[in-house]
Amino acid sequence: MDMQTSLLDRLFDTGLLIDTGVEGLYGRSGAFEDVIARFERLIDAYGADDGAEAMRFPPGMNRAHFESSGYMKSFPQLAGTVHSFCGGELDHMSLLQCMEVGGDWTKDQKATEIVLTPAACYPLYPTIARRGRLPAKGGLYDLQSYCFRHEPSNDPARQQLFRMREYVCMGMQDHVTTFRQTWMDRGLEMMAKVGLDVTMDVANDPFFGRAGRMLANNQRDQNLKFELLIPVTSAAKPTACMSFNYHQDAFGAKWGLNLENGDVAHTACVGFGLERIALALFARHGLDIAAWPADVRKVLGYQD
Repeated sequence: MDMQTSLLDRLFDTGLLIDTGVEGLYGRSGAFEDVIARFERLIDAYGADDGAEAMRFPPGMNRAHFESSGYMKSFPQLAGTVHSFCGGELDHMSLLQCMEVGGDWTKDQKATEIVLTPAACYPLYPTIARRGRLPAKGGLYDLQSYCFRHEPSNDPARQQLFRMREYVCMGMQDHVTTFRQTWMDRGLEMMAKVGLDVTMDVANDPFFGRAGRMLANNQRDQNLKFELLIPVTSAAKPTACMSFNYHQDAFGAKWGLNLENGDVAHTACVGFGLERIALALFARHGLDIAAWPADVRKVLGYQD
């Protein structure tokens, strides 16, 4: 039995995660959710004085905005769409007959105007673009959303539906790169406070295909993406639990995000994988929260 399956089985046995019969799609217990809520309060404490505008989007986004984002050019293997039955009574009868014989009853469903949100920040850019030009100081936004990535796995840290907490900064290059470095420093400090061993490393997104390999190499060569890695199911291959991304002016140009003086805004974001961080805490300190080290419990606000 590999370490991924072993940890997943133990999480199921204790009820911290709930098996749905689909890899990467899990229910969560109250105790698991409480760990996430407490860690989010720690995030809030670090970001409270920055003055970010809080927004919460649903786990689905406007299909037209999704298409405009270019996501399908880079990550078609991860995308999820929402399809629905759009037929009449005869179509419904055919659908039920198909189900009766074990056929593919989904084949005649049609795409809706909703796709599953791939990253918490994707609905933000068109939202801010509709407001017009950004103020001279730029903008800072606090987001949290369920996200979908189609990558089924028995690794509990690689879920298909998961929550991402993000801060997104828009402004001049120096402003957004300073923001990113600040959160890289904060991320290391936060994880030390909750007793997690971490490393920071340059990274790339999982771009698709031959052209994607060139994009990935460029991303790494320019240090556009860093990840904070924490052992969850493997010490040799730690899991990315935070990411720190500098998009240059790519999103600014794509969405028409301009500063007060007309310059195209640069953007950067920091993302927290909330389920992954909770899993890292359970992997490091054990599945019994009451037995976690006193200093870690104190940081997370547990009363002993």
